[in-house]
Amino acid sequence: MVPSPSAVIPPAFVLSSGQVGAAAGLVALPLLDDDGALTLGPGAADLQDQLGDLDLLAMFEQAGAGTAAGQVARLPLPGRTVLGIGLGDGGSDAHRAAGAALARAAVGADEVVSTVQATADDDGLTAFVAGAVLASFRFTLRTAPADGTTDAPVGRIVLAGTAPERQDVLDRATAIARASAEARRLATTPSNIKSPKWLADEAGRLMTGDRVRTKVWDRAALEKDGFGGILAVGQASSTPPYLVQAEYSPAKGARRAPHVVLVGKGITFDTGGLSIKPGESMVTMKRDMTGAAVVAATMSALAAVDCPVRVTGLMPIAENAISGSALRPGDVITHWGGRTTEVTNTDAEGRLVLADGLAYAAARLKPDLLVDVATLTGGIKVALGLSTGGYFATDDAAAAALEQASMVSGERLWRMPLAEEYESFLASKVADADNAPGRAPAITAALFLQHFTSSLPWVHLDIASVGDAPRDAGEWTPGPTGFGVRLLLHWLGSAAPLEGVGR
Repeated sequence: MVPSPSAVIPPAFVLSSGQVGAAAGLVALPLLDDDGALTLGPGAADLQDQLGDLDLLAMFEQAGAGTAAGQVARLPLPGRTVLGIGLGDGGSDAHRAAGAALARAAVGADEVVSTVQATADDDGLTAFVAGAVLASFRFTLRTAPADGTTDAPVGRIVLAGTAPERQDVLDRATAIARASAEARRLATTPSNIKSPKWLADEAGRLMTGDRVRTKVWDRAALEKDGFGGILAVGQASSTPPYLVQAEYSPAKGARRAPHVVLVGKGITFDTGGLSIKPGESMVTMKRDMTGAAVVAATMSALAAVDCPVRVTGLMPIAENAISGSALRPGDVITHWGGRTTEVTNTDAEGRLVLADGLAYAAARLKPDLLVDVATLTGGIKVALGLSTGGYFATDDAAAAALEQASMVSGERLWRMPLAEEYESFLASKVADADNAPGRAPAITAALFLQHFTSSLPWVHLDIASVGDAPRDAGEWTPGPTGFGVRLLLHWLGSAAPLEGVGR
């Protein structure tokens, strides 16, 4: 991750096949449950030898230590501090929680030596790194801490008891976690900084690499090529809209490789337009470009996860502002490709920019699978709450692959129905569709977008339900989450991401 003035650098990770050295000032050990009895995991015996007469297990028991995943007990000892981190059932979710707990417990330290991950498989190690990196995420524009203290993340995590042969696993895990943190950084940046041009530039900078090529449409190019949805949403802003395209090719077999297109909603701020949002609903709208951030961050790490398929990322970027030139309720716009939309609610703008991207991708790029990502509807929050993302799919193989990636990555999804009986809600007397029927909002938004996919296999990720974390919980710190990067990278970094799709 490239550091910026407004996001701190996450911890570095160093493999060490040895155990806990005598010079380690901060040590983290796993706490395990052995048929109801507290036991200490790898590294404890070595540390016990160093402590002599002090009984490490007895001290943890006296401190009320528990084994629930992410539960922390702290023992201040002469010359060092020992953290006991509960490891629960030892699965990937438990290792993610343990990594996050360790990062929080080690705030302000230069280094912590950990054996918490020592027995983890590859998925567990990847989850541990994600927990530690994302729980370390900080974003601030303060010139100095408000209370004179620091909450800087731990500088380095030494992974003791972990063989050097696992460096490739660690490198991949770090790339996934840091890409997710990059999406958070983009989503958290205030909109007075994050103009459409700023976001287009940042996306382009993130996606530089030997195997990624980029192309950018400015307003003049969008007008020339007929991207009516993007232009309409952005027409009220003093900062014009953009469309960014990035193309990734795998290292081997690029010509015969299947092709995925990712389309990410990039609304850098959403006032609602003339259908203005209530003030309290606007507070989080700097993150309404999370879909584009997720696509950019995903594209930046495809080479690191050795993605075997071709991937194109499309990021339609605009600010939904209010001015004398604003899009009006009742206006009819023409999208790329010619389909028309009656805009009855200017606050249903995300689908208007996504529609252009999907139509262009389906007709010009002709992928084997289309995937769009967007903080799209409040309706998905009503359906799923604030901890699960929603998705719609026209292809069961693609749905199954994303479900698997969801379980491994820890970014939980729930499949929603493309209910055909709601199709009539989209009817308009003056255009091909109404952008905001007002009923079954998450489903009708998906049905609206489906018309721009040319019947290609398609997945729509509505992540508005998980776009913000209200408090510290698991790997999340408060603020925009960048949800979806780990999901997509686990999927696209698998051996055959499109196996069975379209059959």
